[in-house]
Amino acid sequence: MKTIDARGLSCPEPVIMTRKALSSGEQSYEVLVDNPASRENVTRYAEHQGYSVSVTEQDGEYTLSLRKA
Repeated sequence: MKTIDARGLSCPEPVIMTRKALSSGEQSYEVLVDNPASRENVTRYAEHQGYSVSVTEQDGEYTLSLRKA
């Protein structure tokens, strides 16, 4: 599983990082973000690319687990 650490970055940078990572064609990824806007935008993008997304939150940081549907 590839991990994308986009904490501390504002949109659209987390989405751009996720897009670059998804181009490798792996089945699962983990994306780390620290604001709700990035969480929503990355989730929307990943779902549009055919990934299912589950989100966990801890201390204001979000871990998005992306799995190819």
